[in-house]
Amino acid sequence: MASKSIKSLLVAVFSLSLVFFYTAALAQHEPTGEPAKKEKIFDANEVIFGHIMDAHEFHFLSYKGSDGHEHHATIPLPVILYSKEKGFSCFMSSAFHHGHEVVDGYALLTNERIDEEKLDRNKYAAGYIVAVDEAGKINESVKIYDISLTRNVVQMLLALTLLVVILIRVARKYGTGQGITSAPKGMQNTMETIVNFVNDEVAKPNMGAKSGKYLPYLLTVFLFILINNIIGLIPGTANVTGNIAFTFVLSMISFVVILFSSNKHYWGHIVNPPGVPGWVKVILVPVEILGIFTKPFALMIRLFANMVAGHILIICLISLIFIMAALNQYVGWGFSPFSIAFTIFIYFIEVLVAFLQAFIFTILTAVFIGQAFEGGHDDHAHDTVAAH
Repeated sequence: MASKSIKSLLVAVFSLSLVFFYTAALAQHEPTGEPAKKEKIFDANEVIFGHIMDAHEFHFLSYKGSDGHEHHATIPLPVILYSKEKGFSCFMSSAFHHGHEVVDGYALLTNERIDEEKLDRNKYAAGYIVAVDEAGKINESVKIYDISLTRNVVQMLLALTLLVVILIRVARKYGTGQGITSAPKGMQNTMETIVNFVNDEVAKPNMGAKSGKYLPYLLTVFLFILINNIIGLIPGTANVTGNIAFTFVLSMISFVVILFSSNKHYWGHIVNPPGVPGWVKVILVPVEILGIFTKPFALMIRLFANMVAGHILIICLISLIFIMAALNQYVGWGFSPFSIAFTIFIYFIEVLVAFLQAFIFTILTAVFIGQAFEGGHDDHAHDTVAAH
């Protein structure tokens, strides 16, 4: 029954994806009755980066209305800006009307404006908010601090809220005796399986007797990454785990935990490796010190790269339909079944990757923390054998 529900959910998700791209293509190719305007062609680069980058709104659909103008189905988010010259400014992102309006002396950059004004793309990008003067020109002298609730921030808060609600409900069931005197059911059974998996396969083999101390952190990391990975697969949502800032903060938290778990034995093996000739230490010690920082770097890049790559691949496969259609309409229709088939296949792979990347981040964190414990590698090998 659960398998049928998952399949139905995936079919619904793909239907929404196809509707999104199809209507986006229609909005770009449908004649407007205004011959003076240059017809906008499908820009795969804009669609891809529009999905993986952060934004001030949740964008679900683009379509061309009966009035000949392009419309967007979005959920606007609060914009909160601060500058020394203007102070605080708060308003909804819908006030920008997709870059055509100036609000409180600020404007939202679009690709069209960047191209028209020939702005430096290394400094400006679509979605950036800039200060403008009375003539509507960018005022570079105004330093803006953007503390808005962007879609990445909102989605993280929603994911955190959902996770807390699930855990509280499960805890209350245990508090009433459910799942103790009888077999757990539903979400309680799912959470118990996840907790046992992280405890038995991640924490104990790498931390031994100290696994209980770090289990709450490992479970939090695993569940938080997993729930953001899964939500990110729904069309219109944000790819939070594909944001380098998100993975950077997670890796820095793990880095702090690793450092606070270390002791003199750990640092002794780094700054003065025992049993190593002096001339080798000259090479080995800098490498060991560099290794301290490469561990969080590996955590950050691995999660970021894998989640971004999957989303880009899915969008590229669907975009191929419209790229081919731009060459010839019949070629586009003929290529559609192959593109959709490969997209569905990759999407199923991405569901697996969502679980896999949460597991990899968690187990690598456990390994790095375990290496910082007193006793070194030999004692960890003994703990691993004892745990099994």
